[in-house]
Amino acid sequence: QVQLVESGGGLVQAGDSLRLSCAASGRTFSIYGVGWFRQGPGKEREFVAGISMSGGSTNYANSVKGRFTISRDNAKNTVYLEMNSLKPEDTAVYYCAADRWGRYTDRQYEYNYWGQGTQVTVSS
Repeated sequence: QVQLVESGGGLVQAGDSLRLSCAASGRTFSIYGVGWFRQGPGKEREFVAGISMSGGSTNYANSVKGRFTISRDNAKNTVYLEMNSLKPEDTAVYYCAADRWGRYTDRQYEYNYWGQGTQVTVSS
């Protein structure tokens, strides 16, 4: 069982940066693949980025490539999402999710555990 808690969201202006954190409970967090997803107002939840168990492999949605960076510190049981050059269209609730089989794909149904989300609002 893993519990995930996101933090770091807030209200920023276009062009600013934010770093989100996803803190996990449990001593075996390093065996989980982790993904970040987001749900904007009136939109369906969508994949943002994923990271492998070791952190050595990542993947990104095209909309955030080159602007967002996912990383993890397994010693701290934490996954990060560094977001740069933020745009108003990045406004959403951001969720982290963990897959006990180590996958980190864009397929939401593969993830077993989800956090409660953190709001990111980007003003123009």
